[in-house]
Amino acid sequence: MFRNDRPQKRTVHAVLRDRAERQGGRAFLSFGGETFSYAALWHLCERAAAGLQGLGVGKGDTVAILMGNKPEFLALWFGAAAIGAIEVPLNTAHRGDLLAHMLDIAECGIIVADAEFVPAVLAVAERLPRLKHLVIAGEPPAAAGRLAVHRLADLMDNDGRWRDPGVAWSDPYAIMFTSGTTGPSKGAVMPHHYGVRMGELIAGATGYTEDDCLYNALPLFHGNAQVLSTMPALLSGARMVLAEKFSAGRFWDDIRRHGCTEFNYIGTILSMLMKAEPSPADRDHPLRLMMGAGAGPGLFEAFEARFGVTLVEGYGMSEIGLPLMSTRERRKPGSCGVPTEDYEVRLVGNDGLEAADGQPGELLIRPKRPHAMMLEYRRMPEKTVEAWRDLWFHTGDVLERDADGFYRFVDRRKDAIRRRGENISSFEVERTVNSHPAVQESAAIPVPSELGEDEVMVCVVAKPGAALAPDELIAHCRANMAAFMVPRYVRPMAELPKTPTQRVEKYRLRAEGVTADTWDRERTPA
Repeated sequence: MFRNDRPQKRTVHAVLRDRAERQGGRAFLSFGGETFSYAALWHLCERAAAGLQGLGVGKGDTVAILMGNKPEFLALWFGAAAIGAIEVPLNTAHRGDLLAHMLDIAECGIIVADAEFVPAVLAVAERLPRLKHLVIAGEPPAAAGRLAVHRLADLMDNDGRWRDPGVAWSDPYAIMFTSGTTGPSKGAVMPHHYGVRMGELIAGATGYTEDDCLYNALPLFHGNAQVLSTMPALLSGARMVLAEKFSAGRFWDDIRRHGCTEFNYIGTILSMLMKAEPSPADRDHPLRLMMGAGAGPGLFEAFEARFGVTLVEGYGMSEIGLPLMSTRERRKPGSCGVPTEDYEVRLVGNDGLEAADGQPGELLIRPKRPHAMMLEYRRMPEKTVEAWRDLWFHTGDVLERDADGFYRFVDRRKDAIRRRGENISSFEVERTVNSHPAVQESAAIPVPSELGEDEVMVCVVAKPGAALAPDELIAHCRANMAAFMVPRYVRPMAELPKTPTQRVEKYRLRAEGVTADTWDRERTPA
């Protein structure tokens, strides 16, 4: 594991630097036919650190990253960490109000973006007076308004000499944005020790060694690909294969070609792999273990039986890491595991009292170690206090515990939708839908998907006298939100069911689901 056990030195970038010093010539990262040793990747990170300092980025400054999977993303992440700056990884599908909100909350003065995402940045730049620098991976646009434009290749064209400001384990290294369950997306400020400790927990539970090779096909702008994939690989001295994105059609070929032994899955990935025609080659691969969440008992057992891979599942959130996990030795189909050593865990009912075994309750947690969870919600002190009621972090999720101490996810208390591995804020969907000139009000709800997880449905009330065509509403959504957030179903309604205090009764809408008068864009493409 990590050689440097002095607490204050347990920082994200120190893990990579430690490997580079001890095993510099050992291959670590493979991407697109190119291989980087630990030392080569660390030098790339040092060049990113020096380049960022050259633009005036210092300790505590935020650096937004709007990029697809590539080595430069890793270089910016670790390079920013080394100089005490804070990475702000952004979902590449975001645009419009949500992108502007995130950049504003994080107070970003610089954003590094792939050329294809630059138009989305320029579309909101005038709303962001703090944003000064646009660094582009690729060719710059003809005009960028008031922003100073730089090429990423130029930023990293240096000797890699950077000034160490002194970074502690308690300092923030990232702002991870939540999906925004009951309001605007919140920026969870994560300390260095969180990144290190999550990597250690995963590596320990899964038994990673230097002989392992992790296949990382999840987007690097997600915490999973960073702290649950990259960090465990570094801490165990393993190799990592980075793919541009997940492809069910290429998955097993990539696993065989690179000799990958581990993969982290999310969402519907298991279902997608199971949809392939059974083949004599289903067990002809080196993959020994997959870690993730959300596989029901039937899928869990069928996948293991077909492909001969051990599945290990857990429960976590951006803010808290993984308070519940299975291990190779202790697991149960349909369960997200047992409490990990770093957390105290409680289940409480609506009355605030402990839930008995077999009874649902909200999961509350708190850490046993310092700096192992988020520090705060960026510029949202009221949300930080709300989450930490009674000195326990309230997850908003309902779980059950069985007599053997295993926990099972039941439902979300939060008003969120999960579609194909992405957490979607109903608040953000509704805000965009409600901005359509013909919409009076709306309610976004999850409905079951044939792939597992959810599809997005909006129940819409038109303004008096207005004509609201579902295909026009979907076109409006496509222009103003990430593709994965665009509703599949549109249900026109005369009014939304509400409580006496005028809160929408979404449970009634969920119970009714897809009705006869609901429009389905997959049956009638917009």
